[in-house]
Amino acid sequence: MKRVVNFIVAGLLSTLLAGCGSSASNGTQSLKVRLGVFPNVTHAPGLIAIGKHYLDAGLPGAKVDVSSFPSGTAAVEALLGDAVDITYIGSNPAVTAYVQSNGGAVRVVSGATSGGAALVVRAGITTPQDLRGKTLATPSLGNTQDIALRAWLRSKGLRSDTTGGGDVSILPQENAQTLDTFRAGSIDGAWVPEPWATRLVQEGKAHVLVNERDLWPGGRFITTQIVVSTAFLKAHPDAVKAVVAANLQAIDFARQHPTEAQTIVNDQIKSFTGKELKPGVLGAAWKNLTFTPDPIATSLQRSANNAVALKLLKPVNNLAGIYDLGILNALLHSKGRPPVKGLS
Repeated sequence: MKRVVNFIVAGLLSTLLAGCGSSASNGTQSLKVRLGVFPNVTHAPGLIAIGKHYLDAGLPGAKVDVSSFPSGTAAVEALLGDAVDITYIGSNPAVTAYVQSNGGAVRVVSGATSGGAALVVRAGITTPQDLRGKTLATPSLGNTQDIALRAWLRSKGLRSDTTGGGDVSILPQENAQTLDTFRAGSIDGAWVPEPWATRLVQEGKAHVLVNERDLWPGGRFITTQIVVSTAFLKAHPDAVKAVVAANLQAIDFARQHPTEAQTIVNDQIKSFTGKELKPGVLGAAWKNLTFTPDPIATSLQRSANNAVALKLLKPVNNLAGIYDLGILNALLHSKGRPPVKGLS
């Protein structure tokens, strides 16, 4: 992944910073907005914004193209490759894009979801040491859950490497494969986001060994945030404002109407994958999530530190510049809500 990102950045950073071929605009008339989202419950605010047509209402005259991605690695490649302008994504892929572009290519403009990730394993595994010689899956090398798993294993004195070696073998694979490989006995567990953690428990008879929220102060850590290309933010701030406003509207809807929100999310997941979630899966997964515009910047910093320690990211001198929360905080102020913070 790092080689791919380096290649893309080397060839396209100057184009991104020059505006991706777009002229500056304060409106959305005739604009094309390319949005990325994952068919995961952790991306519920984005799926609700699409399903409730909040984006269309906030972007009059614009064409909104939505792309679905299986992991943050793929979404970052699309963002840096000028295939999308703005995307819902986890913390570590956003940091990778920021660091590899020397802080030039991307900005975090809002949070979306906290929580909703876990290490689930087969029966008989009850302690970290039981994982020796076992194989665990993550969505992709260097993604948010992959870093979380490798850091946790390291804290328990268990080694892993990027080639599948070490005390515990880590096998990056798309979430859609994980349930099948678990049932087939090819893997012994996985650190995955919702709904996949719940699906492994309910459909694969796995159990939760680590709920990631238990590893964070107050149980708060960023799972999903909104990241925009710096060039698009500069050229089309009104469009970014519309997306952030739609995200806020979707978060409020999810909080106030959870049953209807789950139906909308399930419809959107079906539209992307061809399959809907069982109501029991969706309801159980929903309980593990907190929808919030706060990007919980301290958790991003800690995740970045973990990636550096694992040698999956070059040292980061200052991550404060990854945040551009002016649009979000102006919208929060207009609603009488307190501002959120980045890093200083």
